[in-house]
Amino acid sequence: MTLFPIILAAGQGTRMRSSTPKVLHTIGGKPMLQHVIESCQQLDVDKIAIIYGHGGEQVQQVINTANITNNAETLVWIQQKEQKGTGHAVAQAESYIDDEAVVIIAYGDVPLIKTEVLSRLANKLEEATLVVLTVVQDDPTGYGRIVRNPQGKIESIIEHKDANQEQLEIKEVNTGFIAARGRDLKRWLNDITPNNSQGEYYLTDCVALAVKEGGIVDALICDDPLEAEGVNDRIQQVKIERAYQAMQAKKLLEAGVTLYDTDRIDIRGKLEAGKDVCIDVNNIFIGKVKLGDRVVIESGCVIKDAQIGDDCLVKANSVIDSAIIENNCDIGPFARVRPDTFIKENAKVGNFVEIKKSVIGKGSKVSHLSYIGDTQMGEDVNIGAGTITCNYDGVNKHLTTIGDRVFIGSDSQLVAPVSVGDDATIGAGSTITKEAPAGELTLSRSKQLTIKGWKKPQKK
Repeated sequence: MTLFPIILAAGQGTRMRSSTPKVLHTIGGKPMLQHVIESCQQLDVDKIAIIYGHGGEQVQQVINTANITNNAETLVWIQQKEQKGTGHAVAQAESYIDDEAVVIIAYGDVPLIKTEVLSRLANKLEEATLVVLTVVQDDPTGYGRIVRNPQGKIESIIEHKDANQEQLEIKEVNTGFIAARGRDLKRWLNDITPNNSQGEYYLTDCVALAVKEGGIVDALICDDPLEAEGVNDRIQQVKIERAYQAMQAKKLLEAGVTLYDTDRIDIRGKLEAGKDVCIDVNNIFIGKVKLGDRVVIESGCVIKDAQIGDDCLVKANSVIDSAIIENNCDIGPFARVRPDTFIKENAKVGNFVEIKKSVIGKGSKVSHLSYIGDTQMGEDVNIGAGTITCNYDGVNKHLTTIGDRVFIGSDSQLVAPVSVGDDATIGAGSTITKEAPAGELTLSRSKQLTIKGWKKPQKK
């Protein structure tokens, strides 16, 4: 069975009150449309058609440069120049629809739709002419109602604005997702007319056309209505965001991760965690993050595109971005680890320390109030409080090299390019501009003076 998903993504989304096309608004850090594309790609399809309209160039640019799970070359972009309804939108892809293909109509603003649901929708077509994905809503206001015949099959879908009072009482509603054979869908699309209150070509009219031909229209009821719920405004966006985060939290719990509060974690990408990981509240994980076994993340941290080894402790309010941290390291609190940093095992990065594009050697310690940038640091180094590597001359960045077992006294400045040899000691308060030889004490200080008889100025 050849599957051909068509994703409708042409809507402007005026209720979002934004210049950004609706389908590019994010859930879990990814555009809504990207979520739908990835769910469709997991169906093992050759091509996916995307019907775009408002902000089309921006939509294509964002999606084509996004980190799509599978090959973005599967995407076929088709423009809907005029917004004349869902039926009109699907008709724009008619020339791409193979007669024998099973066409799945999906929506770019329904980010929680699962591959499993789309697969079940397509498979149910073996026993029907047309299959509609439906949900049962306690409050169906605004949704098209599913009208069934005495045999329980669908005979029509009535839009809310066109429904009579009896039809408005129906709780089962249309999600918009359908599956149909290509030859049938193309025939119905040519027969749809805009005879409705909106003057639009409704895709839902395919149901009545199929019934008129004597076809069987069946429904797949989606177990979780949130999976098929679209985002039309900021209120719904927040609702779906929290639902998405709840799903991610559940997966972590099922994998054995301890979460202090499932409502206070945000995963905006992919989080992989080992055994006995413990995550406190208000943490944000962005991009691809991998946590080893027995990692503890205290509250208020932001971790992006990072790898953290076994038995590490990340203390409160630390930021780790595009870094690798080996086993048994201690980070924070209030540490900032910037991109291209490699912290080797048993190292410590303490409070109010910023590290950028540096290697912190095995067992080395940068405990407080320091900036280490563009530095290659050896093993068992001790960096005193207030130490700065002066890596920038106003134009270029330069490298600082620190050997093994070096002790850097507090409030020192290492002016790059500069190197400090193995087992060297730098006296506190020094400004080092030349090589500090191995095994020696190097310092730079002005002579200490006491001015006898000096008196403090008096206020006049």
